[in-house]
Amino acid sequence: QVQLVESGGGLAPAGASLRLSCAASERTFGRSAVAWFRQNPGKDREFVAAVSVNGARQVYGDSVKGRFTIARDLAINTVYLQMNSLTPEDTAVYYCASREGFIREDDSMYHYWGQGTQVTVSS
Repeated sequence: QVQLVESGGGLAPAGASLRLSCAASERTFGRSAVAWFRQNPGKDREFVAAVSVNGARQVYGDSVKGRFTIARDLAINTVYLQMNSLTPEDTAVYYCASREGFIREDDSMYHYWGQGTQVTVSS
């Protein structure tokens, strides 16, 4: 069983940066692609970014390209999401998710999810 824990969320002004972390409790994380999704009440869950099993490939949603960077540290079973140039539209609960195999952008393809971390960006 893979357990995921997100951290790093909080309140930030527009234009600032935050770094989110996703820590996994199981070594099987190293065989998994990992993605970040975000969601606000009443809205569909949105794909943000994903990283491949070995960290060599990264995929980003259109709304965050050029501003966010995803990376993973295989040695400590942790995936990071560096968020720069934040805007109020980035406000959401951010979730880390994993699946065995390669990157997908469909949230239904991910089997393991963290509890989420709130990111709030003020104007």
